[in-house]
Amino acid sequence: MVKAIVEIDEEANKVINILKAQYGLKDKSQAINEMAKQYKELVLESGVRPEYLSKLKKMQAAPIIRIGRAKDFRKRYGLK
Repeated sequence: MVKAIVEIDEEANKVINILKAQYGLKDKSQAINEMAKQYKELVLESGVRPEYLSKLKKMQAAPIIRIGRAKDFRKRYGLK
């Protein structure tokens, strides 16, 4: 097992403490290991590139266009 001394900011420390509490872990090293495992599953093994994830975030932040019924959709886009 590798030992390391790291410096983290307050926000990262809060996240690690929350993760530690959520999973009932004994110490922060277990929380960091859990975070690394979840990152691996979510990002590295998901088959989804990080560029796509950032594009998806932009799409989710875009305003929603309400079109109503099919009749309204046709009218909006000039369809018959």
